[in-house]
Amino acid sequence: MKKNRTALFDVPVDELTETQAASELSELADMIAYHDQLYYERNQPEIDDREYDELRRRNDAIEGRFPKLVRPNSPSFRVGTEPAVGFRKIRHAVPMVSLENALTVDDVRDFINSIRNFILELKDQTVPIDLVAEPKIDGLSCSLRYEKGQLVYGVTRGNGIEGEDVTANVKTIREDIPRKLRGTGWPDVLEIRGEVYMSDEDFLKLNEHQESLGPKGKVFANPRNAAAGSLRQKDPNITASRPLHFFAYAWGEISSPFADTLCEARQKISSWGFKLDEPAASVKVDDPECIALLSYFSEIEAKRSSLGFSIDGVVIKVNRLDWQDRLGFVSRSPRWAIAWKFPPEKALTAIRKITVQVGRTGKITPVANLAPINVGGVLVSRATLHNRDEIERKDIRERDTVIIQRAGDVIPQVVEVVKDRRPDDSKPFLFPVRCPECNSLLIRETDEADTYCTGGLICPAQLKERLRHFASRNAFDIEGLGEENINLFYEKALIRSPADIFTLEQRDKESSDPISKWKGWGGKNKRATNLFNAIDRARIIPLDRFIYALGIRQVGEATARLLARRYRSLSNLHANMKLALDPKSDARKELTSGGIGESMARDIIAFFSDPQVEKLLDQLTLPQGHDEPLVKVTDFELETAKSPITGKTIVFTGKLEKMTRSEAKARAERLGANVSGSVSKKTDYLVAGPGAGSKAKDARELGVKVLTEEEWLALIGEG
Repeated sequence: MKKNRTALFDVPVDELTETQAASELSELADMIAYHDQLYYERNQPEIDDREYDELRRRNDAIEGRFPKLVRPNSPSFRVGTEPAVGFRKIRHAVPMVSLENALTVDDVRDFINSIRNFILELKDQTVPIDLVAEPKIDGLSCSLRYEKGQLVYGVTRGNGIEGEDVTANVKTIREDIPRKLRGTGWPDVLEIRGEVYMSDEDFLKLNEHQESLGPKGKVFANPRNAAAGSLRQKDPNITASRPLHFFAYAWGEISSPFADTLCEARQKISSWGFKLDEPAASVKVDDPECIALLSYFSEIEAKRSSLGFSIDGVVIKVNRLDWQDRLGFVSRSPRWAIAWKFPPEKALTAIRKITVQVGRTGKITPVANLAPINVGGVLVSRATLHNRDEIERKDIRERDTVIIQRAGDVIPQVVEVVKDRRPDDSKPFLFPVRCPECNSLLIRETDEADTYCTGGLICPAQLKERLRHFASRNAFDIEGLGEENINLFYEKALIRSPADIFTLEQRDKESSDPISKWKGWGGKNKRATNLFNAIDRARIIPLDRFIYALGIRQVGEATARLLARRYRSLSNLHANMKLALDPKSDARKELTSGGIGESMARDIIAFFSDPQVEKLLDQLTLPQGHDEPLVKVTDFELETAKSPITGKTIVFTGKLEKMTRSEAKARAERLGANVSGSVSKKTDYLVAGPGAGSKAKDARELGVKVLTEEEWLALIGEG
């Protein structure tokens, strides 16, 4: 039932008596709390933003005139509702992908030529390409879902497949995020995507305030960190107290198309109540030098410090939306957009000491420990030296004065040594021959740049890094099992393998020293309870995240997803990796048929043939004296609608007439097919254009159905 204002609200503030003011402040506190609850908790607002803001302004004005009447429950002290206990996960209807980076003009030329080649199969650098260029905001990506014009929820990018529900927090960004879309013509379902950011001025003010809080105040390294930390607060009141903004620049799921070009889409998004990332430009590129794009990039770089918000480059997108659709995606990046990053920032400092780190795969990474230096607003005290060859090539030594650079969030690196400042008694750095953690021999395979510890899981550094990776956000996502607590549980011998994580609570119940009795882990903190709950929530995991969690050498998120898409289930993947041990097997051909080279294939096969891995998989996924397995790995589900080729393996050969071969492959994958580069017994269709060679012969010998391009298009409903 709607709470209505009394007649007192019609009396100007400067005419109120003290008694009237006290009565009205009491009523305002109740009303604002009521509408906050409707808005933040129930998502059923009864009044619009203008009416709500009037209540707030009225309350502030009365308190300003009668400061002695300020109530303990005054809305001035509170924004939103009670703190959330955590963030639930929301799966993106359309994945939130990241962009590939361009660092040079040549990278940009390659990007534009790849569009010409994919769409037109032309490498002529004078064919005009219509593009849109925008500043690349350095903030936190966020997706806002609207249904019939009403804001339903806000979610962070997360791992691109699912993100964190920050609905209550985005609703506090009232200036830039409308609860109800303005204007007309928006689709019934519309996901607006953009960047939550903090202006440079607001960032400086926030840090001044944080410094004034003393030890309790966290000072942020840069505006991006401040925006990300502010949006991901579990208490919406804290988010509301931070000066956040939102720029819109894209969309996810839509129930119906609303534009033909990106320029048209931007105009409509603006008319619906969103601020756009400006200054943007429509650019036609029809010359090999990309003069128009280079001019825009140089202009934005020159204006960078005066824009009022942080940017780290320029985003270039294809203007035609039908071309965007045809170009599609490769791995987790669009073919129709790229981020042209500004040159990295550099600084001069000294190397105090060179140490080596041991990663989860045993890789040894040398690190320069530096005299702290501020680079682009971030205090840098360490820089990667990559590998042994890099140290020798640049002749990097302890106590050297060096130039370091940092580009975006990339780990700083040493660019060069200032040798005329080198101490007279300097000596070359001797790369260790044994692991600093377990004393095992370090080896370097022929033709490989990296050095590895041979200790495997007896190496505490490798094991702790694998455990941390296993529990990380894009793997099992177990909140409370970060580096600090992994180290703690390892030292107490409570967690020494991934399986130990999922038996921790049961073992703790039988322990004479339960975790809840540890200092800071029980009582009101409930850290132990929260950790056990987080572990329980993680027991069900999709196949792609499980593969990534295993920490296979060379296998990142994109490759894990490729493997999950190709093999669909853990049992099928495991069985095929055993078969792939034979280098001449069809399983080996299938593994290396697209996106996975021989080196990576060897690492994947070696991983699954390791007896310790076999034991771990059994411990995790098979009942071990329990009614249920410790974890359930769900089969990979295709994101596409069911089609005649969903789950089929397709091979293309020869020249196609209606589309380029690259486009045909991308379209097949979008329809749920697996595209392979070689014909085998598992191939379902070979699509053969003019000039088909040995693949057509192999297909006939194996009994694989061969389709012409016309038959192929008819099969997928485009004939």
